[in-house]
Amino acid sequence: MEQVDARWRSGTDRTVVRVQDKVQVAEGVVTLTLTAPDGGRLPDWTPGAHVDLTLENGLTRQYSLCGDRWDAHSYRVGVLLEPAGRGGSSYVHEQLEPGHVLGLGGPRNNFPLVPAESYLFVAGGIGITPVLPMIAQADLLGADWQLLYGGRTRSSMAFLDELSAHGDRVQVRPQDEFGLLDLPAFLGEPRPGTPVYACGPAPLLAALETACAGWPARALHTERFVAADQGAPVRTTAFDVELHRSGRTVTVTPDTSVLEALAAAGVEVLSSCRQGTCGTCETTVLAGVPDHRDSLLDDDERAAGDCMYPCVSRSCSDRLVLDL
Repeated sequence: MEQVDARWRSGTDRTVVRVQDKVQVAEGVVTLTLTAPDGGRLPDWTPGAHVDLTLENGLTRQYSLCGDRWDAHSYRVGVLLEPAGRGGSSYVHEQLEPGHVLGLGGPRNNFPLVPAESYLFVAGGIGITPVLPMIAQADLLGADWQLLYGGRTRSSMAFLDELSAHGDRVQVRPQDEFGLLDLPAFLGEPRPGTPVYACGPAPLLAALETACAGWPARALHTERFVAADQGAPVRTTAFDVELHRSGRTVTVTPDTSVLEALAAAGVEVLSSCRQGTCGTCETTVLAGVPDHRDSLLDDDERAAGDCMYPCVSRSCSDRLVLDL
């Protein structure tokens, strides 16, 4: 097996994969098929899961798994080219080739599919990727479902051939042909027991939150590409973070994240997005009150206060005790 960079072995859930195949599936979208270098079994996953890929240029990015979850020997991810991004997608599109070896973290699932007899799915652009395995799971269980899929143009929308097999359960609505998605018409009247799953750009998710205002609590499940605006932090003064395992204390100043303060003190916490959207840096809180500033936890999880994402979250109390 190829020699692997040591940074890919920084966490217990890290492994390596080889790019088996790279396919253009839409304008600006490629899929990567990933396999273990020795052809062995990859970790199991569930619909909604994502992996962290550490690219050969050192960048780490998150991609939703969009292949067959019952295929134990390969993963599939879809990657949208974002010219104004931070360089990860450009590297994948322009330099990554079959045969290259990548570091892989996860899978992790912050967007799990809850059991139900019916579902409504909404996808915008590359947000279709986590929805594909959800549809397969709903089909497997015999649940009723409908999908509303939007994008800039038909040519930019990936996996249309695969989705065509589902007939009129899938509504494909390119913006240049239909305008903005008609969410109220698709959702209809609130349906108790029918969760709504959505992934896509922030304006779409904001519109969905408005459209689902009359639905039962927690009916809407979303996954974000970009962190939601959390407003100003609760406190603007420094606070201390006690590391329970080592007994050390690290001071976090107002202009430094908890993650940055830990790194400066030589404490490595596996991280990726640094926006509070991927869940990679989840850390257990043993004492203190976190100031949750992520886009992952729901209200009950925030109230519990037993975990936090140190890349963005801070502290309401003078001291936090973390399981580090």
